[in-house]
Amino acid sequence: MNRTRIDYSILRQQIAVHPYSLVFATVSGAHLYGFPSPDSDFDLRGAHILPLPQVIGLDSRDETVEKSAIHEGLEIDLVTHDIKKFISLLLKNNGYVLEQLTSPLVVQTSTAHEELKSLVPGCLTRYHAHHYIGFAETQWKLFKKEKPPRAKPLLYVYRVLLTGIHLMRSGQINANLIELNSEERLPYIDDLVTRKMTSSEHGLLDSHDLTFHEREYLRLLDKLRKAASESQLPDAPTAKPALHDLLVRIRLQT
Repeated sequence: MNRTRIDYSILRQQIAVHPYSLVFATVSGAHLYGFPSPDSDFDLRGAHILPLPQVIGLDSRDETVEKSAIHEGLEIDLVTHDIKKFISLLLKNNGYVLEQLTSPLVVQTSTAHEELKSLVPGCLTRYHAHHYIGFAETQWKLFKKEKPPRAKPLLYVYRVLLTGIHLMRSGQINANLIELNSEERLPYIDDLVTRKMTSSEHGLLDSHDLTFHEREYLRLLDKLRKAASESQLPDAPTAKPALHDLLVRIRLQT
């Protein structure tokens, strides 16, 4: 089965077995980033709503729910956080949850999901750059350890760096490397994407390319730091009161 295309009806089979009501579920991972390979699994991410007795009582289980399964040959990994935990992460300069919330690959939505997305501008700060810098540094270390090196982890490095640069400059979230590169015009990105998308997850790189990519990694890392220092984004989120109000309304409606 070609996993580079998304069959939402199959993904909804995994959503259907979730034990709690969902605020939203979207596709993340390589499909969101614009470079799924033929054997990529599907990463579903979102937020759920714990029942009120479970929230106010002593039993605080299932703040995070993780479920993996295979539906019609597709490996689907579903991870969701309770809405309070999700909102708390939104207010902690966490780029992961911002990308999940704003993903255009929507499997399930709701009015609360739409309201959450409308509050994203008030969650953004210049300190989101730390998330992307840290993630890039971690991915680069993983890439350096690979023998032989693969295209996949290197694409993750570039995706993170370009997402961070774009956010610091524009105040907008975009996790799609293909779209981001239409601005940066890095000539080697298309080749890396082609290697990954037309082969298995083990698409390999030539070892003589490593010195070049290390220079590019360091150049873009400096570019992200500079973009953060010049960003017009605020130092702290402004959406906390509105998010508090939304959380209360969601709880009372449960």
